[in-house]
Amino acid sequence: MRADIEKFLAYVKAEKGLSENTYFAYQNDLSQMATFFEAETKEKGMVPAWANVDRQAIMRFLLSMQEKRYATTTRARKLAAARSFFKFLTSEGIIREDPTRNLESLSIGRTLPKPISITQVRTLLAQPTKRNTPEAKRDQAMLQLLYASGMRVSELMSLNVEDVNTVDGDVRCFGKGHKERIIPIHQIASNVVAEYVKEARPRLLRRKDEGVLFLNRRGERLTRQGFWQILKQYAKAAGITVSVTPHTLRHSFATHMLSGGADLRAVQELLGHANISTTQIYTHLTSEHVRRTYQKAHPRAK
Repeated sequence: MRADIEKFLAYVKAEKGLSENTYFAYQNDLSQMATFFEAETKEKGMVPAWANVDRQAIMRFLLSMQEKRYATTTRARKLAAARSFFKFLTSEGIIREDPTRNLESLSIGRTLPKPISITQVRTLLAQPTKRNTPEAKRDQAMLQLLYASGMRVSELMSLNVEDVNTVDGDVRCFGKGHKERIIPIHQIASNVVAEYVKEARPRLLRRKDEGVLFLNRRGERLTRQGFWQILKQYAKAAGITVSVTPHTLRHSFATHMLSGGADLRAVQELLGHANISTTQIYTHLTSEHVRRTYQKAHPRAK
C-alpha cells in the first residue's frame, strides 16, 4: 500500500507541480489513511491492499476522524487527498473501482478572514524600527514586503535577492503550482528592502554565493516557522491582542485594497487566486465601507 502512495506522490510532484506544503499534506494524509486500513485488514486476517478498500471503508475512516474531533476542514482535506489518490489508482489499473466515486464532499462553512486595521498594521510595521540590528532591518523588510504585496508567507520565504526589483518596484514570486506572478510594491517597501540588502544582509551572510533574500543568524534561509515566531513577538510589542499570523497580513492587504477602491479582478491577480470566488470572500469585509461611501456620495442619502 505504501509503494502505491509513493508512486502517486512521484506522479503529482512531476505532473502537477504541487507546492512543498501541499506535497507533504498529501503524504501525511495518505499515510494516515493507509495506517487505518492496514489495521482494519489485519484484524480481518486479510492482506492489506487498496483493492480491498470499498466505499464503506472510506466512510469508516471519515467517521474515525470525526470521533477524534478533527476539524471539518481537516476531514475535507483528507477526503480530497483520498479522491485524488483513488482516481490515480483507477487510471493506473491498480484498482477496478474508485471507492470515493459519488461520495459527497464534506460541507465546510465559509470562514471569513480576520484582518487587522490599518492603524494596527502601521503600529506593527513600526516595531522593528525601534532596534538597529541586522535582524531588525531584515524583519522590517519582511513585514513591509508582505503587507505591500499580499504574498503567502511560503512565497515570501522562497524569495531570492534577484526576485525583488527595488528600482522598478516589483517582486516576482511563485505561487501554487509554481505559477509565476509579478506584484508591484510601493516605494516605502522598495526602499526598506533595498536598505536591508545593502546594509543588513551582508552581516547575516555566511557564503558569498548565497542567493537567498531573507537569512537567519546562521546565514541560511529563514523558515516559515521562524517568521511566525518573529511576527508574534512584534504583534505582542505592538499591543495587538487579537491573533496575528503570517496570513493575517495577506488578509489585511486584500481587505484594505478593496476598501480603498481596488478592482476585485486586480486583487485576485495580486493574490494569485485561481478562482475569483476565492477573492470574493473579502467583499464581505468591505460591505460597511461601501455603505459609508454610498451614504456620503448619493445625493438622496444625505
